[in-house]
Amino acid sequence: MTPSATPSANVPACVLITGATGGIGGALAMEYARAGTQTLILQGRNRARLDELAQACGTLGVRVVLHELDVRDHDALRQWLAEMGDTEAPDLVVANAGVNINIGPQQQGETWDDMHRLFDVNIKAAMATLHASLPAMQARRGGQIALVSSLAAWRGLPETPSYSASKSAVKVYGEAMRDLLAGQGIKVNVIMPGYVESQMCFDMPGPKPFLWPADKAARVIRQGLARNRARISFPFPLNLGCFLLSVLHPAVSGKILKWLGYE
Repeated sequence: MTPSATPSANVPACVLITGATGGIGGALAMEYARAGTQTLILQGRNRARLDELAQACGTLGVRVVLHELDVRDHDALRQWLAEMGDTEAPDLVVANAGVNINIGPQQQGETWDDMHRLFDVNIKAAMATLHASLPAMQARRGGQIALVSSLAAWRGLPETPSYSASKSAVKVYGEAMRDLLAGQGIKVNVIMPGYVESQMCFDMPGPKPFLWPADKAARVIRQGLARNRARISFPFPLNLGCFLLSVLHPAVSGKILKWLGYE
């Protein structure tokens, strides 16, 4: 077995990641394993992918705890997170689980059932993850919770209106909770990636400017969390462009999006 790197002072000893079987989630697991994290707690729905991650991280000397769960079962999710808070006491919890839907190839629009499923995962599960992780962190007056949003939170995209809305909700919730919990020694961070190589990204319609590999995104996220940055948004050109779209009049930003190829 290859020993893991000696952890530095700003590498959490125990990290819990939901949605670890996705592109960013899996890359984050490997990033923290290489950085010297001692215990990784990984949740996902794809057991084969979870086992693959456990083997890869285990070769780096990391202890891996796996849990197969659909985060739409909010009661089961909250119960599991409470148990992990008591037994494993993760220093960092990353609410990364997420899905995406779009309006379809003929622009027929999103179905209500798909929208309901998306909100259950992207909003309610993210909030449940933070809420259920809090008691153990409050008891020891320390910990860090990261919520994965998206640059789509700045300005909704016409191809993915519900996804954009869900990530905007996560952004606002995370920023509010950061201020609320700061005095309790608990850090809350909002992660806002642009386009990152993953199946979910490739399934999305429309242009994908400044596409990043998942390992690069994971490295930037880990470094941003180590610095306790309130908002970890990347890449810079796309982040700046999305921010500017958010402050322009909707009539103007809509025309710009159409010109860029977002019909």
